[in-house]
Amino acid sequence: MSYLAPSEFATKMVDAGESKIFMSTRDTLIRAFMAGAILALAAVFAITVAVKTGMFLLGAILFPVGFCMLYLMGFDLLTGVFVLAPLALLDKRPGVTAKGVLRNWGLVFVGNFAGALTVAFMMAFIFTYGFNVEAGPIGEKVAGIGEARTLGYAQYGADGWLTIFIRGMLCNWMVSLGVVGAMISTSVSGKVIAMWMPIFLFFFMGFEHSVVNMFLFPFSIIMGGDFSVMDYLIWNEIPTALGNLIGGLAFTGLTLYTTHVKTAPKRSAEPYMSKVA
Repeated sequence: MSYLAPSEFATKMVDAGESKIFMSTRDTLIRAFMAGAILALAAVFAITVAVKTGMFLLGAILFPVGFCMLYLMGFDLLTGVFVLAPLALLDKRPGVTAKGVLRNWGLVFVGNFAGALTVAFMMAFIFTYGFNVEAGPIGEKVAGIGEARTLGYAQYGADGWLTIFIRGMLCNWMVSLGVVGAMISTSVSGKVIAMWMPIFLFFFMGFEHSVVNMFLFPFSIIMGGDFSVMDYLIWNEIPTALGNLIGGLAFTGLTLYTTHVKTAPKRSAEPYMSKVA
């Protein structure tokens, strides 16, 4: 049978969180590096398709291919460990501490950023033939996205910052459903279908994903985007990462854990039976 009941895959979520916390530093960094690099390639692929066809919807439909690839290879995104690692702490697994969770998050952040930044430099080199020509319409498009999603938010002050944060929450609500959805099935096709739908939704809606942005904004600066590294950190990466953490953990991790693993006591049937009698 290729379908797992919610009580089964919710336990798998806790097991996965525990295994990530105890993973070696080397393996965590390598898996995170590859996840960041593959997601960056998927982002530039989706933007290229959208620019060349004039159909953003088509780019959004194809973007999840990168997410499916990195998940099936067992690589780790910051958005995924934001949801899974704390569950092992809540479940009081032996040896799991808050320090261990923070260590895992820190290593995955560094690995994701290194992978995304590496692809940003590689793609910039390719598009400009070694920085000898203009990047063309794709480079201009990405530079415009970087400006709009930093300075565009900044002009609204605190409301703009809160907008990014909420977009980050909604993003990882969907992305973490993709991570968890893949645990529902034991077949490759079932996992891919379960992942594809929420990832397509987040990309098409323009929600903010901290790892995609680790590629998008450095690449935009290289392509001539008129904003600074501090603009990127304050007016995108930091509120996006915080929103990803809260949204994924609150809407997906905790709801599934509390209703399928640590369930509340069942209601007594006595009051109903006394009324019937």
